[in-house]
Amino acid sequence: MWLWLRRRFLTGFFVTVPLFISVAALVWIFGIVDGLTTPFYDQLLGRRIPGLGTLTTAFAILLVGAVATNVIGKRLLQRAEGVLLRVPVFRTIYAPVRQLVIAFSPDNESGFKRVVLIEDGPRGYSLGFLTKEFRVERGGTWQALVAVYVPTNHLYLGDIVICERERAVYPDITVEEGIRIFLTGGMAYPPTLRGLRDSVGEKTGGDFRV
Repeated sequence: MWLWLRRRFLTGFFVTVPLFISVAALVWIFGIVDGLTTPFYDQLLGRRIPGLGTLTTAFAILLVGAVATNVIGKRLLQRAEGVLLRVPVFRTIYAPVRQLVIAFSPDNESGFKRVVLIEDGPRGYSLGFLTKEFRVERGGTWQALVAVYVPTNHLYLGDIVICERERAVYPDITVEEGIRIFLTGGMAYPPTLRGLRDSVGEKTGGDFRV
């Protein structure tokens, strides 16, 4: 009976805790976002309407996105950003945060391009994200290299590994799936990786089982 209770309790614990944390995080974020414009609406309408601040914030973000995709709006935003980046304190905070957010965007050329497995001798493979492909001249010949970001602490801290392109293996894993693998400590790793290809799209082998 004790073993049965212990197992059921642990099962319920590991099911309930992630749900509780997720709901608490959503409520916390909702409170922060909703509180940005709630005082304004309280004075304007004379009463509080929950969620109105969140809808206003979402509409503002959508409006900025629409302006950013417009040619004229994009130029205006770039100029405004250039002016703000001249402010020392703002530049120190804004520049790395913006670069980090862009890195997780699969549609941005300067972000994480794809998931990479790097052969690391006796240690096996290191999982990372391709950030750049470039060439280096050595002795009159050009050598193809890749820059791979290998997270060492979830996603925000890691190492930059520069290696030959031949050492990099490109599994059929999206950037979103790669992020999920790191956030779960490898538990989201698929049992079979298919369609291994190099950076130019040539197949390098069959299924890669882990």
